[in-house]
Amino acid sequence: MFGYSKLKVGIVAFTIFLGVLFSVPTFLSENTLKSLPKSVQSWFKPITLGLDLQGGSYLLMEVDTNDLLKERLVTLADLSRSDLRKNKIRFSGLSVLDGQMTVRILNAGDLMSAREVIRKIEPSLLNIESEENMLKVSYTEKAVEEMQRKAVEQSVEIVRRRIDELGTKEPQIQQQGTNRIVIQLPGVQDPSEIKALLGKTAKMTFHLVDEETSVQAAQMGKLSPDSMLVSGDETGYIVLKRRVVVSGSQLDGAKGSYDENGSPAVSFSFKAAGAKEFANVTRENVGRRLAIVLDGKVLSAPTINTPITGGQGIITGNFTMQAANDLALMLRAGALPAPLVVAEERVVGPGLGEDSIKAGTGACLIGLAFIFIFMLIVYGGFGIIADITLLVNGVLLLALLSILDATLTLPGVAGIALTLAMAVDANILIMERMKEEIHRGVKNPQEVIKRGFEGSFSAIFDGQLTTLFAALFLFMLGSGSVRGFGITLGLGLATTMYAAIIVNKVIFMVWYMIKKPKTINL
Repeated sequence: MFGYSKLKVGIVAFTIFLGVLFSVPTFLSENTLKSLPKSVQSWFKPITLGLDLQGGSYLLMEVDTNDLLKERLVTLADLSRSDLRKNKIRFSGLSVLDGQMTVRILNAGDLMSAREVIRKIEPSLLNIESEENMLKVSYTEKAVEEMQRKAVEQSVEIVRRRIDELGTKEPQIQQQGTNRIVIQLPGVQDPSEIKALLGKTAKMTFHLVDEETSVQAAQMGKLSPDSMLVSGDETGYIVLKRRVVVSGSQLDGAKGSYDENGSPAVSFSFKAAGAKEFANVTRENVGRRLAIVLDGKVLSAPTINTPITGGQGIITGNFTMQAANDLALMLRAGALPAPLVVAEERVVGPGLGEDSIKAGTGACLIGLAFIFIFMLIVYGGFGIIADITLLVNGVLLLALLSILDATLTLPGVAGIALTLAMAVDANILIMERMKEEIHRGVKNPQEVIKRGFEGSFSAIFDGQLTTLFAALFLFMLGSGSVRGFGITLGLGLATTMYAAIIVNKVIFMVWYMIKKPKTINL
């Protein structure tokens, strides 16, 4: 009947059952859900509520790309110093200032050679200008933009790893503009711990201690270009070699532990390549001190007593167990390419979120009540069928949001309300098409229903398709809550098409089989 076999009807009934099953958790209390077995909780879960509905913290972090550019220029200066010396080109005044590196070439005849030596370091990325014997080196605009883009993308990924390791539930992390990251933490009322973790770059490097230069000499300016003066809470000031012998990027893992004295520490292990480098460095420098530097500060500088070939080590210091665990977490997640600065911070109270839920739910229920009454007044008993279809549509939409683990925000609630309105529109098109067929003289009820669905399909499909384009653009070009609205609206369009064209037809078929009417009055 109506072109539907028993198998098709069974599939429709099964999808409605699944819809009810997956939408039920949204209406259960948190205690009830927690009492369920863990295996059930993994899939039987409510819709995730966004920051504006359950309260929490909002952080807008800015990536300090100026610091990143300065760091790249300092590295360029170190490499230039080394390469100019290798090529026996005499120079002086090599420094980094105001976004560029400057160096004076003492012999005018070496000027062109010096340009070529520096350009070879990063051939396609450098602008080199000369003024008498002075070379001014800077990165091209395109190179700076690419550097910033990669830094922000990498920062987003590292921020996500750090927050995920904390076990924060359903965080939303995304890029905003060219150098900002939006972090939404539903349910987190005190973001101080997260800000502290994100505020640390966690860039760890290993340097050999310069045993030939005293701290006093370094403080008086008698410091080799290959060395640097660094401070540490435990070590005080100490002179280190600039060259990084092993980078923290080679770390494979890190965890909070205890040292041989029972004090909190951080144990770490290297990847295969890093373990090999670490073994070579410790083998070649037995008796010397190796400093562990984190974010420009010396954590410790132990003496290498024997070669360390196992690829493992331990960082000691004045740690609490919490501080050791936090440092291990940051080392596991990786170092940020540039510092993050809090540009904006907001805390949404749970009471405000609860008020939003009540207001949104109330608005939807009032709208549904008016729709139900309108359909009953205009279409009588057939209005009841339309109302049942509308409820099925709502259930299927809630189930989809739960299955896809989508985050429902206040604009998402507005998307649900708009979906229900468009679902009613589809039912009205079907009913009005049936009226037209009756006015044309079609008497057979089964034929009236069949033609009503077939004749209204193109209008329903076109209406849903044009709205789907709008939803797609909102999702692709929008951000935050705008994307949430687009997702909810897009899913709602899919459930509306299914409910209005397929589920509605099955309900009419069941009604026809039960009532067996001779005529249809609309």
